[in-house]
Amino acid sequence: MNSILVTGGAGFIGSNFIRHAFEKSGFKGRLVNLDKLTYAGNPENLADMARACKGRYVFVKGDICDFKLAGRLFKKYKFDAVVHFAAESHVDRSIFGPKDFVETNIHGTFALLEAARSAWTGRKDVRFHHVSTDEVYGSLGPKGKFKETTPYDPRSPYSASKASADHLVRAYRHTYGLPVTISNCSNNYGPYQFPEKLIPLVILNAMEGKPLPVYGDGKNVRDWLYVEDHCAAIWRILAKGRPGETYNVGGDCEMKNIDVVRSVCAALEELLPSPENPALRGRNYENLITFVKDRPGHDRRYAIDFSKLRRRLGWRPSVDFAGGILRTVRWYLDNPGWIKNVRTGAYRKWLKRNYS
Repeated sequence: MNSILVTGGAGFIGSNFIRHAFEKSGFKGRLVNLDKLTYAGNPENLADMARACKGRYVFVKGDICDFKLAGRLFKKYKFDAVVHFAAESHVDRSIFGPKDFVETNIHGTFALLEAARSAWTGRKDVRFHHVSTDEVYGSLGPKGKFKETTPYDPRSPYSASKASADHLVRAYRHTYGLPVTISNCSNNYGPYQFPEKLIPLVILNAMEGKPLPVYGDGKNVRDWLYVEDHCAAIWRILAKGRPGETYNVGGDCEMKNIDVVRSVCAALEELLPSPENPALRGRNYENLITFVKDRPGHDRRYAIDFSKLRRRLGWRPSVDFAGGILRTVRWYLDNPGWIKNVRTGAYRKWLKRNYS
């Protein structure tokens, strides 16, 4: 791979993947990051990479739905691989505003597939990797795990839009022979995650002495995957995966939401003990837990069977939840400037000045 297009690379998983590509994979080529810079896209996530890899890292502000832009980029940079992260990804937002999810997740994927099909006609030495989610499979009962063969049963506008994109990618493989791979991952956590998601929301609220909201009874179960492990899995699939195949990526870490929140509280007690945090006013972190009304269509349990990825490509997670959550909490404690820019919206002003 000499020239890679990463879409949505200014977001949480995308920025971690770009770091992995430059710092850990041995990649020596050029990487183009195409990102629209919506509310969760933040070039600050990669400011140091832009300096360290000047000439090899290229940032392009643009919309994946823009057919002409995608075509121009393929022509200019001669991509031999695409890693497609760009997506609207928050279930709650999809419930109240599904239009953006249909536009970006379905139409955007279609535009990229068309650009790749046009540029790669007849080529087999290329790869289009589509990053998806375990939410396309629906909800599990108390037993069993999602496999690559599990029928799709999406329950929210978000998961339905991602399921649609998955089907489009597979259709381009079967219809046009496009060399594609797909990965469906479980819940990610780690550095640079936008604070609308559960773990960073809990960390930041707890640091500020605010309520820690838990939906329903808190017993919804998710499988948790440290983002650096996810990035390593994607790189392995990109380099060694078989075209046309789907690979599930999981953390082997099923936890109830309430236990996740308690784990964050325990990590904070270790790294920033509650008596040393004036925002708590004599309380401890667990005192902040607040149960709230459950959200519509809240799937009860997800669990990923990643045995295919382990068996065929030799990947397995290297970071357990206890270690991963300590790393994550420590990162947020060590990066108050990033937090301030994100929570106050200050980084949006910087984006407007530099990318308007």
